[in-house]
Amino acid sequence: MTTVQDLIDRLESEAAADADPETTPDVGIIMGSDSDLPVMEDAYEALDDLGFAEQTDFDDAPDARFTYESYVVSAHRTPELMYAYGETATDRGLDVIIAGAGGKSADLPNMTASLAYPVPVIGVPVQEKSVDSVIGMPTGAPIVAVDAGKSYNAALSAAQVIAREHDAVEERLIDLHDDQKAGVAAVSTDLHDLGLDGFRERDGS
Repeated sequence: MTTVQDLIDRLESEAAADADPETTPDVGIIMGSDSDLPVMEDAYEALDDLGFAEQTDFDDAPDARFTYESYVVSAHRTPELMYAYGETATDRGLDVIIAGAGGKSADLPNMTASLAYPVPVIGVPVQEKSVDSVIGMPTGAPIVAVDAGKSYNAALSAAQVIAREHDAVEERLIDLHDDQKAGVAAVSTDLHDLGLDGFRERDGS
């Protein structure tokens, strides 16, 4: 059975490997508990929509140029793992971290932001009551945060960070945005042309 120390040793070994940045995960997704996964799954979906691949083996990268990884890291139950993740982020090649946590004491995003600095961290309050905790950072210790439950937006913001240096990601963001606009146009056309009753019948409602 894998222990917390095993995970810390893994992270530190990866940090010391001096791996080619093109083979390391670009985005890290972390959450305080696997119970946060139903909310955080939207971040995976957004990155998948942008052509990122999930990397589950640091030493064996997928064929995709841009990748992401994920871990459960509890600020309260496994603080030593949180420290290791934040402190090795740069050396492991991460460009940006998405961190989600729930409850009134949702400390993982802001603590990780302090530890991983200057790697940007995008906080996701998993619940409405987590917002104040996630955004409560002092001057000089920045964190970017999205609204409660909006991990899809967090992943788009992570991709925007990477797009500043990679035109391919910028193009994918623009294409995705154009697809979303086209979807709104299609719905607007159907509502107008079919009328309310026809529109409801189209949706089976």
